[in-house]
Amino acid sequence: MKLYVGNLSFDTTENDLQDLFSQYGDVKETALIQDKFTGRSRGFGFVTMGTASEGQAAISAMHGKSVGGRPLTVNEARAREERPSGNRSFAGSRR
Repeated sequence: MKLYVGNLSFDTTENDLQDLFSQYGDVKETALIQDKFTGRSRGFGFVTMGTASEGQAAISAMHGKSVGGRPLTVNEARAREERPSGNRSFAGSRR
């Protein structure tokens, strides 16, 4: 089960996520999302738990828990929404 973890401190590492969630079951993967230009954390990430029951246990325990002075948002990750391509034309812009 893949979990979304939001409102993370910008100092949080993937090892921190591993440590936080491993007490609720087998952590298969962690991913901390970083800004592609600066390399700094964007304040959210994903944790993949071994089973759905482990994922539910982690959600129950960690959602709203204060970590690094910030209350975490933890829920089941949703599929990424389709986004338009990078070629955006702005109406009214002229050269």
